[in-house]
Amino acid sequence: MRINQVELPEDEINLESAYVEGGGIDERNREAARRLAVRELLRQRADELGYATEGRTEAAVEEVLEAEVRVPEADEEACRRYFDANRERFRTPEELELRHILLAAAPDDPHERTRQRDAAEALVGELQTDPGRFPELARTRSACPSAEEGGHLGLIGRGQTVPELEEVVMRLPVGLAERPVETRYGFHVVEVLGRSGGEPLAYEDVRHLIADYLRERGWRRAVSQYVRLLAARAEIEGVDLEAADSPLVQ
Repeated sequence: MRINQVELPEDEINLESAYVEGGGIDERNREAARRLAVRELLRQRADELGYATEGRTEAAVEEVLEAEVRVPEADEEACRRYFDANRERFRTPEELELRHILLAAAPDDPHERTRQRDAAEALVGELQTDPGRFPELARTRSACPSAEEGGHLGLIGRGQTVPELEEVVMRLPVGLAERPVETRYGFHVVEVLGRSGGEPLAYEDVRHLIADYLRERGWRRAVSQYVRLLAARAEIEGVDLEAADSPLVQ
């Protein structure tokens, strides 16, 4: 890979790929190459402007971006417009009071998962007939330590349980779930005992957060455009910067 006749060694790409998350080996290598190419473009521009000196490449790149990238401030109109278009994002944290019965089954045991799914559906049927038996059935059937508390998990907020369970229970109404919830641990018979939070926040309470977000988003866009301008006038071999996805571009 070459950027304006400067060759970036293959071993540097391999080292950088270790910091790329997700994707296969080829995808990580392509992304690593793009990141290194972007850094080299910015390093060369820093050198052109007289910012680059031995041992301070990162600082020089920051000086280049500060000098040549202009980001408009997020004014009141922009902040209000974003708030009005995204009101559902601005609410107090939501919590559920929850209890469950876990029928455990390993994810790599399809026979046991089928058996436990059927058993969990049968438990839902029993509880629909006699809801008062939930603590008793949790104590005798649940594989979770909460069995000692009748299956009671207390208040659950976002990020406090496994994602596949959270995704479902956060959308459930108060009461016994009509179907078991499947997770990596098995099948959960779930009852939502109550909900709290989720109240709308006033614009004045979140205006500073919106301004910070819009400023950051504007900076990423401006840097992305700037890097593409540098790339358009450079001689680049062995890498495609049209799909650049490095932190410097975002």
